Amino acid sequence: MSNVTKLKIVSYDDPKTKKPIGDPWDVMVNPETYNKKVEIKYSDKQPQGTSGKQPKFTKIEPDKIEFELLFDRTGVVNDLVPGDLGVDEDINKLKELTVEYKGDKHRPRFVGLYWGTLKFDGCLETMDISYKLFDGGGLPLRAVAKVTFTGSIEDAKRLAKENSQSPDLTHIRIVKEGDTLPLLCHQVYGDSKYYISVAAVNGLNDFRNLRKGERIMFPPLEK
Repeated sequence: MSNVTKLKIVSYDDPKTKKPIGDPWDVMVNPETYNKKVEIKYSDKQPQGTSGKQPKFTKIEPDKIEFELLFDRTGVVNDLVPGDLGVDEDINKLKELTVEYKGDKHRPRFVGLYWGTLKFDGCLETMDISYKLFDGGGLPLRAVAKVTFTGSIEDAKRLAKENSQSPDLTHIRIVKEGDTLPLLCHQVYGDSKYYISVAAVNGLNDFRNLRKGERIMFPPLEK
């Protein structure tokens, strides 16, 4: 068992520098599975007088990851004995890494999760602890913590990523085989109706026959 690579949790208070706070923490038992969730938000607004609508992209929510961690102080796992707190001794270490405030940040810590190909930066969203086994005096000997982490990205990178998709910025597209101006407008703005304005901005006399390799500018939308 000592040669098995364990899921490692690293705590830090700055997502840019990622300078670790204290020592990394290895889980007691690797999770059997973990679930990752990707969520894309669309606007539900519909133009007046229309009978149908096409989903309009608004934003991509941070990724989420969820798994269960086993804590055991019966002596079965790594010969760990109960001590004075039972499994609460180990659960408190997990809370220290993920829940406790650090310095003047006034927020829980950021964490990095590392295991095999898994590399996930984020923050704890929920921790649901179920105590499963107790000794004669009520000391908890076994527990399962269901934890959910929401992904985080350093502000500069996040803004660059979001702005690259924004319809409020100027975009340049290189025409490919099969491209049409209405199609490109739909890709940039989420609506093809702006093709006449884009044609005027680019001085296109025949917007129906775009030339492959041609550069088309898509200006910001007016509010």
